[in-house]
Amino acid sequence: MTATRNARARRGRRRAGEQQNDTRPPVPREAWTRLAACTAAAALLQLDGTVITVALPSVARGLHVSSSSTAIVLSVYFAAYALLLFPGGRLVDRFGARRVALLGLMIFALGAALGAVVSSLALLSLTRVVQGVGAGLVSPAALAGAVSGFPPERRGGALGIWGASAGLANLVGPLLGGILTVVFGWRSDWWALVPMALLVAWAVAVHVPRVVHEVGVEGRGRVLNRTVVAAALVAGLTFAVMIGAFYLAEQYLQKTAHYSALGASSVLVVVALFVGAAAPLAGRLVDSRGERFPTALGFIGAGVGMGVIGIPGVSLTGLGAGIALVPIGLGLGMLFVPVSRAALNSIPDHSHGRVSAVLSTARLAGAALGAGLAGVALSSSGPSASALHTALLVAAGACLLVGLPATAQFQRRTRLPAAEPAA
Repeated sequence: MTATRNARARRGRRRAGEQQNDTRPPVPREAWTRLAACTAAAALLQLDGTVITVALPSVARGLHVSSSSTAIVLSVYFAAYALLLFPGGRLVDRFGARRVALLGLMIFALGAALGAVVSSLALLSLTRVVQGVGAGLVSPAALAGAVSGFPPERRGGALGIWGASAGLANLVGPLLGGILTVVFGWRSDWWALVPMALLVAWAVAVHVPRVVHEVGVEGRGRVLNRTVVAAALVAGLTFAVMIGAFYLAEQYLQKTAHYSALGASSVLVVVALFVGAAAPLAGRLVDSRGERFPTALGFIGAGVGMGVIGIPGVSLTGLGAGIALVPIGLGLGMLFVPVSRAALNSIPDHSHGRVSAVLSTARLAGAALGAGLAGVALSSSGPSASALHTALLVAAGACLLVGLPATAQFQRRTRLPAAEPAA
């Protein structure tokens, strides 16, 4: 008993010493509630994509159109989303994250409500354009607002929560969409987005202050520097590798390995779980070690895992492939947080809206590139094992030969941007 008490006393003194040596500024409670509200806004955008995708086969039957034609419902949404990101980022820097997020959420909710009552694919596509406009405003406002209450040295933890919530939304989305579509029909997927958007808008209105940093100075200072360019490259590469590899894997498992749709999706859900689990760990690492180490660790994990599965002759469905999914998921999950923190910490706070738009645009471009390259691979040889092996080896090479060198632009420790002279 005495030994146990002595051990507890030593641990208590050690924790006290660590707290005394922690010179990082404290984070107020209001910063966490602000983070929660803005994270919910970003998660809503993630939910939208997965919920609507699940409903598309029912949309085709309900509106009496071909299954392939419903792809326009997704493509016009993402096109509008991408086109509004840069204007949205400028508006955030000009008028503040709160105002732009609320405007975007209202537009998004309006588009969802209209989509629930239209009677043709053309009108449904127009409502998706409206939703994309709203999403393009919400996205940069949400990221800028989420970190606005945290000092630069503590943003990694906040972004870790941000990344984990995105992973959770991607897991919940297909399940929610499936239940709504089966029980209530495809229109319920659109209706469900309306109260969600209004609830998030209420949270933003309550917990995000009108002014989170100096606004109205969007013209001052340069947004693009070497760190932001490197962060955009890493963000785009991450999504190109992830979307391209996942798309090919889904096609292979269903059409060649004869998995059911649920079985194939469950394999990728395992990867998504590891991606979500790695985000908080990455947040702690970037706050203690800087952005370079976790980014390099992420590319090494993802690259080695994909390289192992990509070796010709290695089973794509066996135990070895399952084990390799662990470093792939953890590696990809390590890449989201350091990219965002590196870019945001390299520029003044009043430019966070535009930098958030740069990162979001890079991710959308990477996703489009990955999906496009996957489509080319399928058109040439179909979803064969050899095509998937080749794609995984290319993805592994991109991680190790392109991603790793890009991390050299990231800092080992937090370095704050130099103050700008007054206008």
